[in-house]
Amino acid sequence: MCGIAGIVQCGNEPIRKERIQEMMQRVKHRGPDDEGLFITEHVGLGHVRLSILDLSKAGHQPMTDLSGRYTIIQNGESYNFIELREELKTKGYKFQTQTDTEVVLNGYIEWGEDVLEKLNGMFALAIYDKEKQTLFLARDRFGVKPLYYYVGTNELIFASEIPSVLSAMPDKPKANEDVIFDYLVFNRTDQTEQTFFEGIYKLQHGCCMTLDCRKAYTKETLPIRKWYNLAEKVREKQSEIKAEGLDDTQLKDRYMELFRHAIELRLRSDVPWGVCLSGGLDSSAITATLIREMKEPDVHSFSAVHRKGSWADESEFIKEFEGIVPNMHYVRPDAEGMLRHLDDYIRIQGEPTPTNSPYALYCVLEEASKYVKVILDGQGSDEALAGYEYIPGLYYKTLFTHLKWGRLAKEIVQYAKLHKSWRHVKYMIFFLLPSKVRTKVRVMQRGYINPEFVAQHKESVIADKLYGANTMEEMLVAHFEYKLEHLNKWGDRDTMAFGVEGRSPFLDKDLVEYSIALKDELKIKGGYTKFILREVMKGIMPEKVRLRVDKRGFSVPMDEWYRTEGFQKLVKEILDSDSFSKRGYFLPEEAKKLYQRHLSGEINISKDIWKWINLELWFREYID
Repeated sequence: MCGIAGIVQCGNEPIRKERIQEMMQRVKHRGPDDEGLFITEHVGLGHVRLSILDLSKAGHQPMTDLSGRYTIIQNGESYNFIELREELKTKGYKFQTQTDTEVVLNGYIEWGEDVLEKLNGMFALAIYDKEKQTLFLARDRFGVKPLYYYVGTNELIFASEIPSVLSAMPDKPKANEDVIFDYLVFNRTDQTEQTFFEGIYKLQHGCCMTLDCRKAYTKETLPIRKWYNLAEKVREKQSEIKAEGLDDTQLKDRYMELFRHAIELRLRSDVPWGVCLSGGLDSSAITATLIREMKEPDVHSFSAVHRKGSWADESEFIKEFEGIVPNMHYVRPDAEGMLRHLDDYIRIQGEPTPTNSPYALYCVLEEASKYVKVILDGQGSDEALAGYEYIPGLYYKTLFTHLKWGRLAKEIVQYAKLHKSWRHVKYMIFFLLPSKVRTKVRVMQRGYINPEFVAQHKESVIADKLYGANTMEEMLVAHFEYKLEHLNKWGDRDTMAFGVEGRSPFLDKDLVEYSIALKDELKIKGGYTKFILREVMKGIMPEKVRLRVDKRGFSVPMDEWYRTEGFQKLVKEILDSDSFSKRGYFLPEEAKKLYQRHLSGEINISKDIWKWINLELWFREYID
């Protein structure tokens, strides 16, 4: 886990070392243990290191192979590096380190771009070929590790974080209003290659490109290709499952086998590790499996708790692990703390977030960094096993359109009895609407958005691709393509801010492909989501946690916090400011009325209030 930065320049002007060093400095928090620089005629590469594997100086990057031809910088980990190293040894390769980076480098020398298919992990990397004068850039399957770039005159600038790219750009970019539209209307970011900054893009997950370093490129001529196709892999896995003829018991056993292996791979580390324990099903499954199945003796868990009675407090579920987890650590986020950390938090994220839940993780990781350098989390289970509260609505839509009305009626009734709610039916109706109508409904729900701004932005990939799926398989693949990445980004920024490596067992490639390929009834059944995970956790996880149906994750009670004196002062300053009014995105008077209703307790618009605050402070930090 590290930070990378680089410049490819095809003109006659040499690459100045100072530019790369400034870029490295902007991501130094990602790699406090070491740093390195590589500069040749057309390429400058910088690396800051967080030492996780082979803590010796041998793991220094940029790393060059024994021939001197190839040089690599990498951010992330390839967890199956031990197996790949043994395979490469049989082909005659010699190794000087115990790092995964050297394995990736030699794998590229042996297999070329096809090495990506062999890697099981999270990564963003760059490999320079001195003989061909090419630079290979690639990103992992699910977008766990970031890679941003800017294409200028005769140069391409790339880095792990946007502020690093900004530091090397000749001009400051403008805000990207298409991205702001999706942010305000759909609460979504990162569903395309665009960022909040015009002209700065992210290399999409599962994509790569090989650049001729002597050639000038434009954004349109970049040779980007998608090296990983999740939909194809899921179809292949479905064919395998069908051919094997496994019954439900065997399918569950296979799931548990893959889940356990995913955790085992992510324990490969030369530094202490721990686990985020939110009290939810996913992090609890990891924690329980570590202790009760894998017999790990010294697990450290890190949790966020709130005052008793707060809707965001999950103490009652976390406490189910007391006496099971030997080392439990707690943080108690509060309004005063968030106000104190707000500027730092916004700088760390680099782009606005549509929810403030990453702040809870921010607090957890600040505490975890005192004890561990690797943390396991539950990211990815909701996307692979239909865990979000609105997904039953999408599922019911597919049952309706495929005329499976008997099963539809049964599932709706069972869900209503279990959850004491009919919101799943409302979701189904919403997802049955045409794409343009879905967008209109979302806009109507947010009466503070300026209609003139809306009139310029009527289409969205969210309304079409994410909400327009016709099967469960298509729906879950779409979540990996268009939704997961913003969650990965928030986790990456929070972990890296405190020099901690985040690892997500549920995002193991084999586990993801298998999970999505399973039949629908092993994902949603009897009103329960993530059905197969609940089944395999019988006898392993506390029953109170295994059978809980509400979903909170790492959350903070912002509805309460926005009624505190400190936040009232901040919100009032923002809503009254000329800058907020002149941006053209909001109707300030409508926003003020809504905030007053929130203060009185009549409504809860905490997510909207957060977007007002976050977007305005982001403008002041990065654009103004």
